[in-house]
Amino acid sequence: MPTNQKTREMTQTALLMAIIVLLALVPAIGYIPVGPIRATTIHIPVIIGAILLGPKRGALLGCVFGLTSLMTNTLSPTPASFVFSPFIPIPGTEGGSPLALLITFPPRILIGVVAGLVFWVFEKHKGSRTIACVLAGFAGSITNTILVMGGIYLFFGKSYAAVNNLTYEALLGFIGGVIALNGVVEALVAAALATLVARPLFPIVQKGRAS
Repeated sequence: MPTNQKTREMTQTALLMAIIVLLALVPAIGYIPVGPIRATTIHIPVIIGAILLGPKRGALLGCVFGLTSLMTNTLSPTPASFVFSPFIPIPGTEGGSPLALLITFPPRILIGVVAGLVFWVFEKHKGSRTIACVLAGFAGSITNTILVMGGIYLFFGKSYAAVNNLTYEALLGFIGGVIALNGVVEALVAAALATLVARPLFPIVQKGRAS
């Protein structure tokens, strides 16, 4: 890779990282309180970065997302922050669990990987850049929701059920509802915003790579 191209991509990645950190720092924008947990908009710049710069850069941006999640849930915890931070005690215990890191980082990293790969496959083989952006946005977002909620059920099911005033037997249905309703809505919003932002920027970024 030519030096100027590498420098340009590093600068673009750094800009998206700064946007992720800014969203995380501004109250109720990057992390939006919803009951005992926080909804998030930070996956959107991760998806945009994956579309524009590829799955490797997308994975890096997802890692930054995971780091902001760890810091936010550690420094400003909610009742359910123990599922995202090993430094927050699980209710009824004196300490947290390192398994929280498996929820905080891999799903967020895979947002960028999945979105980048989906965009590459559909843009290359189907020829419609708009459809590729829509599918990448939806796939990246729903990947995060499924893996986060699945990880919560697998690693912290009983404690998470208690925080939500549910029986453990009812938790699976609750998580399924979160994925089917909240997750799909978030994915549709991500698909729309990623397309609106990344689609017009893509030719500019590609022209910069070719120059």
